[in-house]
Amino acid sequence: MAFRPSLIKPGLERNGILTSSQGNPSPGEISISVNVHQAMQGLLREEDTDNDGLITIDDQGPKEFSLSPYSEAKRTEFTVRGVYQLSCLLQELFLAQKHGLQKLAIKTSQLEENPVLRLSRLIKTSWWDNLTRRIDNDGIELAAPDPKMKGSLRIYIPPGVPEQHAYYTAFAKQRPDLHLDVEWLPQGEMTAEYIKGINREPGLLAMEMEHGSDGQPSPEQMKGCPFIVPGDQFNELYNWDACFCALGMLDTHLPVVKGIIKNFIFEIKHYGKVLNANRSYYLGRAQPPFFTWLALKTFDKTQHEPDALSLLKSAILAARKEYLGWWTSTPRLDEESGLSRYRPIGQGSPPECPPEVFAHVFTPYTKKYDMSVDEVCAAYNDGSIKEPELDAFFDHDRAVRESGHDTSNRVEGLCADLATVDLNCLLHRIEEDIAWATQEHFGGSLSIPAEFCAPGDNANMTESSEIWRERAQRRKALIDKYSWNENQGLYFDYNTVTKRQSNFESATCLWPLWSGIASNDQAAKVIRNGLSVLERAGGLASTSEKTRGAVSEANPQKQWDYPQGWAPHQILAWDGLDRYGYHDDSSRLAYRWLHMLTECFRNWNGTVCEKYNVTDLERPHKVEAEYGNQGRNFKYAPQEGYIYGLSLLNDTAKEALAQGVPWEDFSKDDSRAHL
Repeated sequence: MAFRPSLIKPGLERNGILTSSQGNPSPGEISISVNVHQAMQGLLREEDTDNDGLITIDDQGPKEFSLSPYSEAKRTEFTVRGVYQLSCLLQELFLAQKHGLQKLAIKTSQLEENPVLRLSRLIKTSWWDNLTRRIDNDGIELAAPDPKMKGSLRIYIPPGVPEQHAYYTAFAKQRPDLHLDVEWLPQGEMTAEYIKGINREPGLLAMEMEHGSDGQPSPEQMKGCPFIVPGDQFNELYNWDACFCALGMLDTHLPVVKGIIKNFIFEIKHYGKVLNANRSYYLGRAQPPFFTWLALKTFDKTQHEPDALSLLKSAILAARKEYLGWWTSTPRLDEESGLSRYRPIGQGSPPECPPEVFAHVFTPYTKKYDMSVDEVCAAYNDGSIKEPELDAFFDHDRAVRESGHDTSNRVEGLCADLATVDLNCLLHRIEEDIAWATQEHFGGSLSIPAEFCAPGDNANMTESSEIWRERAQRRKALIDKYSWNENQGLYFDYNTVTKRQSNFESATCLWPLWSGIASNDQAAKVIRNGLSVLERAGGLASTSEKTRGAVSEANPQKQWDYPQGWAPHQILAWDGLDRYGYHDDSSRLAYRWLHMLTECFRNWNGTVCEKYNVTDLERPHKVEAEYGNQGRNFKYAPQEGYIYGLSLLNDTAKEALAQGVPWEDFSKDDSRAHL
């Protein structure tokens, strides 16, 4: 059959994850109480043949396991069959063991649970909560540790919140066992020299705290605003990670979403931008700016709440300050083209990365200085080695990290010079969002209070929505001039130094559809030419195989290049295609991606990763790239993860996913319409 647009509910911008429960038990359901330790050890012995603490399709066990009752007086037994049910059993037993249970009542409904419903349930009822943090007396012990760095617990406080300095100083005295170091940040603008100087003493950056009902900063009533972390070694609030996580949390964890927005506003007020993440070594670096997008989506969900309009206004004012003070200021603004670049401030190598990450960069200098890689790295960072080529490399490396696409051949070694399509589409979206919100909700103009003034502003000056509409129109024209390639029918990054377009084919060529920049004719060409080189069995690859080039020792595989696919590229593509009326294409891409993720969850012990090989539906999580794959480092049961998009599918598509039906079969079988 021709694929029906109704597969995805109207409006891909609808947010939230699938709401579901395990459902009612079937009439023939069996329940049995088992000895947790004995059952788990027996299950692993028989089924985990590769001894990795997981039950997957790679294991060579019998694929069936008989559960014996806890009590000999009760002889009921049942056999668990198949990788999915066996892995569900392992997960249930492990979680029971973790909570100190000696026996557990296992029901067949738990092991036969629809994988789409199970995945959604785990995200809503467990995984989001496991990834939520607060920075206050109750939460700092969990939020402060940094697996990437060594050293004592430390928190840096910006000058504008003396009540927080007093709060944490008092807490440090109450809990001397934590050895919490409370430090002030300096007044004024952060410099590369200062940031580098405190890299030896890394710490958490203070975030927003809610005060009592009277608004006074009483220590007894101060509480940190919640936020979400990616998990694993990333135990801090990341900018665009949190924005995409928040999309899935709007239906079930709204207080956390509002907390993220409040923390972003705090960061812009006190640090000048929404940071890469809230650690001291990120003070000079931002990330792709999705803030207004998140703020408006949250307002759509909360507009009837008393504080919704006030929060939206603060978010719009903060986004304006960041736009003017960071994204369109020197050195990010290229004066000649009028477009912006990723150009964070900093010196030396990024301290969150161990020297071996840059072994290929430092090795050429080991002979010159008769040092090891670690010694060259340390000498370069303390300034005893001066190498302009290393300076240039790390200028671009910091820009790659600010772009969020760390790393990719598209941006490696030249990112600080690129006016990327993605960044300028985001800035266009911010311009449109500020114009729309100002006109729609604030009477067509905004008064700018002192705390939200950008450089050059006067406190309480008034600014109209028309200014922002003109900025958006101007940026659209500049993107057409510098990034649109009529011959190839695609958008490309523009190099502001060489004055040439890149020819690197990337999923970011679809971002102009998401931001509404493309004309109908341009959209048609991008869809035809972009999908032909990017679409694969599991969704969109981050780049084309051709422009990535052959993988070799000189050109190692990078995590943001073909064949990897990442959720942000998928989500923005679905949104953009839907915006221009290409519902069939958005539906197909969404189903491909979600089918791959669901099968990975089913076949690999509940695995949910940050990225996937979209060309390998059997082992998509086994990514070979420079940073491995976050989400694979667990045993027995996953306890964190995130998938967006399940709630966008109708019941027919969700049932097909649960049955493991690939896109090719789903799209051809008319009977699927009646599931």
